Amino acid sequence: MLKVSNISFQYAPKKEILSAISFTLGEGQHLCVMGESGSGKSTLLKAIYGLLDLKKGSIYWKSHEVLGPAFHLVPGMSFFKYVAQDFDLMPYTTVAENIGKFLSRFYPEEKEQRTKELLNVIEMSSFANEKVKTLSGGQQQRVAIARALAKEPELILLDEPFGQIDNFKKNSLRRKLFSYLKEKNISCIVATHDGDDALSFADQMMVIKNKKVVALDSPRNLYKNPSEHYVAALFDDVNELFVDGKKRLIYPHQIQVSKDSSHKAVVKKSFFKGSFWLIEAMFNSQVIFFENPENIDLGKEISLSFID
Repeated sequence: MLKVSNISFQYAPKKEILSAISFTLGEGQHLCVMGESGSGKSTLLKAIYGLLDLKKGSIYWKSHEVLGPAFHLVPGMSFFKYVAQDFDLMPYTTVAENIGKFLSRFYPEEKEQRTKELLNVIEMSSFANEKVKTLSGGQQQRVAIARALAKEPELILLDEPFGQIDNFKKNSLRRKLFSYLKEKNISCIVATHDGDDALSFADQMMVIKNKKVVALDSPRNLYKNPSEHYVAALFDDVNELFVDGKKRLIYPHQIQVSKDSSHKAVVKKSFFKGSFWLIEAMFNSQVIFFENPENIDLGKEISLSFID
């Protein structure tokens, strides 16, 4: 189990990046860390991996304390793997050679089988013999993930792991990767800005704002009961409205056109989103967004209902 207790870190005096961060993560569990750019997500992963000397607090994996560069000639924990946003691959060797870099040459059959297995996970079997320098950024990102998994770490830390991957590949890769991690009982912490990484695949979700944890719960609970606008906005567009005298956070799909309602709005714009239209309207002198199966004429007054 990973136990992070009250850690704080600063790169420069009086410029704290992380403040009083605490959480636990069980073996085989997946945690998604979300927050706006500069909130400290990447710094947290570096601290957990052992690349930073903490200002205060402690990090333990089972009975092992995670210590920074001041205590290690080579920073980083051997039973963890960290995939940063710069991939540090060997550009003039093949994809297969990069993945198998840290596997023993004394067991060539096992090395070959393991490499094939991971090529399948990242959906790059046909690229095994391609030089890494010829690959796109997204393809290199997938190779970096496979290389990190080669020796089956106990915990893998992924910093924006799908940031450069095409949308048409992203969904299938997410399904394969996180299923594989669960199958192998590998704990995982993902730092991301994409709510889909949390909703479908994480057991727990942490939200960082202004250096501190402002929410920690299951993705389902945070989505359905966000504590503030900042948390809800990580998942989707969100409207912050006063309805019937109460302040509410309402996602666009929770607003419907109604034939009989006292809540009136005027349509200002519409955006085709494929399976629905996103409608922008004025409601009580405030801009709101809601989803509708059909387009609505600009300037039309409509009645709205709000669902839980």
